Amino acid sequence: MRRIAIIIGLASTLGLAAPALAQTPAPAPAVPQSADPGVLFWAPERREADFRRMGEIVPHATVAASGSPRPLIPGEPLDLDVDAFIQAERTAGLLVIQDGEVRLERYGLGMRPEDPWVSFSMTKSLTSTLVGAAIRDGHIGGLDDQVIAYLPEMKGSAYDGVTLRQLLTMTSGAAWNEDYTDPNADVARMLVVAPDPGVDATLSYMRRLPRAAEPGKRWLYNTGETNLVGVLLARATGKPLSQYLSETIWRPAGMARDGQWLLDAGGKEVGGCCVSATLQDWGRVGMLLLDQGRIDGRPITPDGWFDEATRTQADIGVPGRGYGFQLWTTDAGPFSASGIFGQRIHVDPQRKLVVVILSAWPVATGRDRSAAREALIERINQAVDAGG
Repeated sequence: MRRIAIIIGLASTLGLAAPALAQTPAPAPAVPQSADPGVLFWAPERREADFRRMGEIVPHATVAASGSPRPLIPGEPLDLDVDAFIQAERTAGLLVIQDGEVRLERYGLGMRPEDPWVSFSMTKSLTSTLVGAAIRDGHIGGLDDQVIAYLPEMKGSAYDGVTLRQLLTMTSGAAWNEDYTDPNADVARMLVVAPDPGVDATLSYMRRLPRAAEPGKRWLYNTGETNLVGVLLARATGKPLSQYLSETIWRPAGMARDGQWLLDAGGKEVGGCCVSATLQDWGRVGMLLLDQGRIDGRPITPDGWFDEATRTQADIGVPGRGYGFQLWTTDAGPFSASGIFGQRIHVDPQRKLVVVILSAWPVATGRDRSAAREALIERINQAVDAGG
């Protein structure tokens, strides 16, 4: 029950892929008797200590690393004082890569370069990229395919008539409550409600949702939909998500260390959350996004995928900002993958800039914290621009 409670806690805090070996989830490791039932309610000190050891607390699948890691080339250090930011924002890792060179790399909270750090909803951006890879590999026909073509269990539900594109842009029209403070919210309940007999737990919960709007007409942030994308991906490829991530991105893109992907109580990867990786490997993910999914010149997604993925596809009601394919977009050009408690991969194509911030904020989300992060990125922009 403690294992399930912690997984539920993880699910309730979402804000926003085993090597090519057969995946056999390991037995749940022992959880300390003092374990709190949910990440949202952990004391700040525990988050700071345990965000780097999630694979020891709840079951994860391994995402096998590359035998030939992509080098991270040292560049001219940025003239930038970040000590106050790291201390105030409870930052575990800060990495700045500009024009292919590491301009700044700092650690806090006792984190080491070899330590993995949980990404929360930054994982959504990996899952959406895997959809592009699955289209290129011929496992999925295209973004305008209907969900029920791959998941017939969803016939007659709010997802009947919904396309994969609408899932990726969170415009399905299904009703959903993502309020992390509400224990009765969908995001908190989806992993605890008993599934229909013989039906995947995600499918069972999601097909019970009512329709609140016409598909494609309204954006609503919905972690359950990315979990649904994960089930669809695994069904279409015939592989666990962790294996497909390793084969498609982790090994080809030269990740130096194994990643970890959270498993649900049924032993399946949670599509919307919680890949853990080192700061440098998250930097390599950012470089892949900056390179528009090209590895050694070879695209892992169809032509034009990243042009669409990183461009606003849905209006989120914030001037100058939007949502692409599980990436947060701006009219100015930069885009990002983000997760609660201060996780961020910021990509600025014009500056050839990648900024990775891994944190253990004392709150899941917050305007002041977000503003401080934006201010840091602006300072980084200025330092990069000053150096030509």
